[in-house]
Amino acid sequence: MSKKIKVVVTRKLPDAVETRMMELFDATLNLDDVALTREQLIEAVQSCEILVPTVTDSIDAEIIEAASNNMKMLANFGNGVDHIDLSAASKRNIVVTNTPDVLTEDTADLTMALILMTPRRLGRAERILRSGKWDGWRPTSLMGHRIHDKRLGIIGLGRIGTAVAQRAHGFGLSVHYHNRHRVHEDIEAELEATYWESLDQMLAHMDIISVTCPSTPATYHLLSERRLKLMQSHSYIVNTSRGNIIDETALVALLEAGTIAGAGLDVFENEPAVHPKLLDMENVVLLPHVGSATFEGRIAMGERAIINMKVFVDSDNPPDRVLETLL
Repeated sequence: MSKKIKVVVTRKLPDAVETRMMELFDATLNLDDVALTREQLIEAVQSCEILVPTVTDSIDAEIIEAASNNMKMLANFGNGVDHIDLSAASKRNIVVTNTPDVLTEDTADLTMALILMTPRRLGRAERILRSGKWDGWRPTSLMGHRIHDKRLGIIGLGRIGTAVAQRAHGFGLSVHYHNRHRVHEDIEAELEATYWESLDQMLAHMDIISVTCPSTPATYHLLSERRLKLMQSHSYIVNTSRGNIIDETALVALLEAGTIAGAGLDVFENEPAVHPKLLDMENVVLLPHVGSATFEGRIAMGERAIINMKVFVDSDNPPDRVLETLL
């Protein structure tokens, strides 16, 4: 019987995923589900051959440099890899993989939920009801805006952005998008999507903006103060990608000033910390990074990570290898 590969898993994963990892590998699990400290991450990469990190782990150049020569793979549990220094990993010949596709539908569902909740002020309505302050129906109480016949501008028409566009049609939204590269005309026709080469121009004409692009150095603060000011005063912004794509401080100031009507946020620039002013705002809906938080999605993410690990061990060519040049 061949020796099992040493694997360290940084967070608690679904039971079915952990059981399968124990069967296939010499796996060290994190049953307490407490984020590993920097020192513990360094210890992990010095003791294992494959590390299974999550978005809560910052795997920077220093940690990668500290890895032993036996450390060969970072099998990320999740799609986004902005918490991993890909350049440093490449220099050490450490393979990085992610788990694409499996969280697309769940994240698109949540995006659509925020697109519905934010203009209709449903977060505020729910808080009033739970607080015991609701005094009954009134004709002018808690009025919001319908989304039917409004323009939705999607930033990043990849897998998730496309799934959001498909859902948006069912609610009567007109779909627009900005991408680094224009999608094929057949996809545009299928989605009835209007392409804007200029992000600035799209922002100025939309009723709702949805952020679904990946976090990369090129998209850091893509929605800067200057760009956020281009949005119309009646418009809303929804972010289910990564918090650092939006200049959060600028967003807060514009929400306070009424320059932007409202926001629906599942991610934050310095999470788990949330800008304190956001917590007190009635024109925002806040969720704690639950875009992929379904039983089905999280198990599928784990299964995808295991496939990458097993194929890597067998052939050195995992299906979801992430290359720095592709970002």
